[in-house]
This record gives sequence, structure tokens and C-alpha cells, in this order.
Amino acid sequence: MTLLIALAISIGLLAVVATFLFLGPLAALNVQIWQAFIAWASFFHNGGKTDGALKTVICMSFGAVVGMASVMLAGHLGGLGALAAPVAVGIGAAVIVLAAHVPQLSTIPSCVYGFASVAGLILLKGTAPMDAIVPTIVSIALGTAFGWLSEQIAGKLTKSA
Repeated sequence: MTLLIALAISIGLLAVVATFLFLGPLAALNVQIWQAFIAWASFFHNGGKTDGALKTVICMSFGAVVGMASVMLAGHLGGLGALAAPVAVGIGAAVIVLAAHVPQLSTIPSCVYGFASVAGLILLKGTAPMDAIVPTIVSIALGTAFGWLSEQIAGKLTKSA
């Protein structure tokens, strides 16, 4: 079986499992399936395997912390009026890019995925910033784990053909 077919099977089946878990048994933890899917995609974007998993968890989690801090900063920049949020986001973006000098934080897109994930949870669901960070990081870790598992299953399906 080709790798693409094997990935289609493993990702398709695991997407069913992940969605069931996130919308059912794990829902009380405020974990978000959309954040997990972003992490899952980031895992493959980062080349998969252990290195891709580490880059995803580290960079997305860092980005989520920067995103949370940016939302909190925007609240403290109220005197800037309509510019408070844009200035806070600009500072956060600059921090992410500058942090890329650290090899573990050098995958800027994955950092941005994390930033967007926590900001989305805060802004779309009205979750307080400090209440959003842990579920976001847990969702990132779970999504990365599903990415790793889908890669493993696809590898076994490819080898068995």
C-alpha cells in the first residue's frame, strides 16, 4: 500500500477517535479538537518522527504562552484604545521571531500556530487567558501524539503491503 493511502486510513480513523474523545470524555478538560488538529498538522509540517513531535510541542507551547501574554498585555494597554490589541500582537510576533535564535524555538510557523490557538480559545470562547493556557498545551500534546500515532500506523500499513 502506498504511504499516502496508509496515511489516509490511519489519519481518517484516528480523526474519528480524536474527535470522539475531545467532544466526549475529554470535553470537561476544555481541550479543543481544533487545536489538536493544528498540532497534528504541525507534527507533519515539522517532518514527523521524534524530532517533529518535539518541535511541535515546544514551539506551539511557546507560541501559546506568548499569545496568552499578548492578550494579557492588550488589556494593560487600554490607554491606546483601538491600537492596544494590534500593538500587543505586534510585540508578541516580534518575540516569536527573535526567539527563533534559540534552536528549539526556530520553527516560527509552529510558534505562530500556538499563538493563534490560545488566542482563538480566549477570543472565540471567552476563556480567561490563565484558564486557556493549560487546555491549549494539553490539546497541543494530544494532537502531536495523534500525529505520531498516525505516522506509526501508516508506517506499519506500508510495510505490511
